[in-house]
Amino acid sequence: MLQQFIYPADMERDEAGYFLVTFPDFPEAGTDGETLEEALAEAADCLAEAVAGRIARTENIPKASRKQKDQYAIAIPAHIAAKAALYLAMKETGVDKSDLARRLGCDVKKVRHLLDPKQPSEIQRIEEALAAIGQELVVGVQTSTAV
Repeated sequence: MLQQFIYPADMERDEAGYFLVTFPDFPEAGTDGETLEEALAEAADCLAEAVAGRIARTENIPKASRKQKDQYAIAIPAHIAAKAALYLAMKETGVDKSDLARRLGCDVKKVRHLLDPKQPSEIQRIEEALAAIGQELVVGVQTSTAV
């Protein structure tokens, strides 16, 4: 199953003229911006933080709901998406950090590092980790909503 990390966002203007952004799939996430462009940029950062928080708390990362015509599609940054994909693949296959470390022939600290959205990781290491549990990372490109 292909897991994509592009989520719908609702946008409305408040009484001060700011653009308020909320995410139906992440009720804990919300941000704003003075301009539409600023709000969209903040939305991507806010969404990345929401996903990172879910990983840190070992909570579920929801599958994206269908975008409605009045919503914006917000993608999380690629490095967070790759870590989220690994996190979800581990949950789905029942592979824990220690088991993955054994499969990769490394210390469990390196696996924790791979899963930590705050830590940089080489994409090749995430691909190796996914391959070790029978998964692969697929990359795509689309027109930006910020254009």
